[in-house]
Amino acid sequence: MRILFVSTWFPYPPSNGSKLRVFNLLQGLAARHQVTLVTFAQAQDHAGVAALRPFCREVHLVPWKPYQPASFGARLGFLRLMPRSLAGTYVPEMAHCLRRVLSAEDHDLVIASQFGAARYSACFRGYPAVFEEVELGVLYQQYVGAPSIRYRLRNGLTWWKHRRYLKRVLSDYAACTVASEQERRLMAQAVPGYRSVELVPNCVNVADYAAVRETPEPNSLIFTGSFRYFANHEAMTWFLDQVYSQIQASIPEVRLTITGDHADLPLPPATNVTLTGLIDDVRPRVGRAWCSVVPIQSGGGTRLKILEAMALGTPVVTTSKGAEGLDAEHDRHLLIADSPQAFAEAVVRLLCTPELRQRLAAAAYALVSERYDWGAMMPRFLGFLDRLIPTA
Repeated sequence: MRILFVSTWFPYPPSNGSKLRVFNLLQGLAARHQVTLVTFAQAQDHAGVAALRPFCREVHLVPWKPYQPASFGARLGFLRLMPRSLAGTYVPEMAHCLRRVLSAEDHDLVIASQFGAARYSACFRGYPAVFEEVELGVLYQQYVGAPSIRYRLRNGLTWWKHRRYLKRVLSDYAACTVASEQERRLMAQAVPGYRSVELVPNCVNVADYAAVRETPEPNSLIFTGSFRYFANHEAMTWFLDQVYSQIQASIPEVRLTITGDHADLPLPPATNVTLTGLIDDVRPRVGRAWCSVVPIQSGGGTRLKILEAMALGTPVVTTSKGAEGLDAEHDRHLLIADSPQAFAEAVVRLLCTPELRQRLAAAAYALVSERYDWGAMMPRFLGFLDRLIPTA
């Protein structure tokens, strides 16, 4: 089957959750199908095209247009029915590229990853298509968790626009996927009656982590994630402002490493904190950490940073929101705490108890191997596509 895969994210290096998901899907699809990738990209991404050649017959790059909410065009979006974030990032070159690729060679299926790619469905209308990874959790939480009437009205308008837009755009798709049961429930709420929803959780290739053999360093914490995703910056702001000093009061020598694109965003002042910026391979850093902290307060989907830590044998302390969507149990696979005091106590407990670390790491590794390994998930995903295109 010839598949056209349209991605919002350039998937190499797979340095965040969205990129990692796309990268693994491309690998899995290429085992049975011919894949052409059309993806948004930035200037520095061009060097990564060679790494995608083993999975993609062709790779077409389209310059990414970042969303500027304060721009004149974005402000005009308040008056439009389309969500501002989509109206403000439309790139005509993407539409031209898709039409050019489809006119040059026919395809059996189109997979559009996330809203940023799915909004170009008019370019491949008439082709069997899948909207891969519909995510509504962030928007819904911003609406229901709004801190004031003003923000509730504003976020309610955004939530209404996205639901309206999603209902319309899904008419171009034979099916869609979601990453968690929570997202599936939100889909049912947002678009009642739409039944072609497949659960494809975020996973990792467990085998890719087997060669990473690092000695864990006592009193070391790590957080991985780009601050360009607001939930990551929010998480670290909360952790440094309300939790970290409590941990330091018990263990003064504790140290925290934060990896990923920090986007020049401010953080509360704290000692023994290292911001690495982007690094080529985060796995050794995670493998050396005694504990991975994931103090997520909002967002949707499932946390690939948690699955990666589990695959590397690094125990996790997270919030209920961070663990959402995972079949993980508190005090068996990880530790869950929601208040600043409880989170600090959980981290201190883990740092001071090697036996607990070993027990959590072993159970978490078993969980990710059994339920969140792409090796087991890809046959299900490929079978789902075969059912959509039974003659392929």
